[in-house]
Amino acid sequence: MTVALSEVISALEEAYPPALAHGWDSVGLVCGDPTEPVEKVMVAVDATAAVVDEALAAGAQLLLVHHPLLLRSVDTVGAHTPKGALLHRLIRGGCALYTAHTNADSADPGVSDALAEAVGVTVTGPLDPSASEPLDKWVVTVPQSASAAVRDALFAAGAGQVGDYSCCSWTVAGTGQFLPGDGATPAIGTVGAVEEVVEDRIEVVARRPLRSRVLAALRDAHPYEEPAFDVLELADTGSALGIGRIGVLDTPLTLREFTDRVRRGLPETAWGVRAAGDPDTVVRTVALCGGSGDSYLGTARARGVDAYLTADLRHHPADEHLRGGGPVLIDVAHWASEQPWCAQAKGVLDARFGDVDGWSVTVSEVRTDPWTLGG
Repeated sequence: MTVALSEVISALEEAYPPALAHGWDSVGLVCGDPTEPVEKVMVAVDATAAVVDEALAAGAQLLLVHHPLLLRSVDTVGAHTPKGALLHRLIRGGCALYTAHTNADSADPGVSDALAEAVGVTVTGPLDPSASEPLDKWVVTVPQSASAAVRDALFAAGAGQVGDYSCCSWTVAGTGQFLPGDGATPAIGTVGAVEEVVEDRIEVVARRPLRSRVLAALRDAHPYEEPAFDVLELADTGSALGIGRIGVLDTPLTLREFTDRVRRGLPETAWGVRAAGDPDTVVRTVALCGGSGDSYLGTARARGVDAYLTADLRHHPADEHLRGGGPVLIDVAHWASEQPWCAQAKGVLDARFGDVDGWSVTVSEVRTDPWTLGG
């Protein structure tokens, strides 16, 4: 049995749906033939020259990275450019390149879940939740003799999907009444006479973009000239998806103690681990955001956590945050905050393809943190 690159991509996109990526981002397949076989994969945060060297030396057919190699203002991948040269080397070496960036940040589990696990935080939900998927509830009344046909038509149009379950509906019987007027051609009853019919009330949910398809299927399958139905837009109830995570410690720690735990849990870097705030502050609840997270300082404060762990914090935003009464801060290197995701991504692929002969996923040993000296 061989695994095609397209199958690996499908597994990755189930775990890290591209639709979760921010509009400015660039995710997915950068180079490679989806029909080609893959048995060796390397996972890294960045596609640097050293990582490409490592992947090719290991015989990898796929390099999976978190940070996009090509993002803004790219108008050439000529081999005379640094990024173009890397792509040429990957293509010549038979190694595809795939990126999972902000879609991996927002997925459940995602980058911040891996960070939380590395530092001993139990996740309770997202820091900045995504909106729940827009859904409609369809309420259709139909003669009982046609209930099965209408229900099947709704399902075929995509209604009735709830998570991993399909063909979901709720039905209750009742009595329908109508008076056909002049010009009507009723399927049941006669013009000018009130008709009562035993009907089923069928309720299903459907994704809002499917509205026109569901309506067409309903009209086509329903026996009535004028079907009775309601379409109700369901409220946004939030989501387990989103940027960052909120979590709790199993045992309260001081900021000093928690900072030490973070230092032990993450790979060592020249940047190190810094904390801001009273070292004796007791930390029970924690907000985390893998990567650059100072844009979520206000969100962390609003969520009422004791500490916020992220990367790339700057002097003035951090100072103003603390002056405003925000939670204490732990600042780590960008690369270190996202490196635990590599093991998570390896687990996603091994869970799907680990039983395939010759299958192998390795995490890059190259430290792509750009800082080389620290105080």
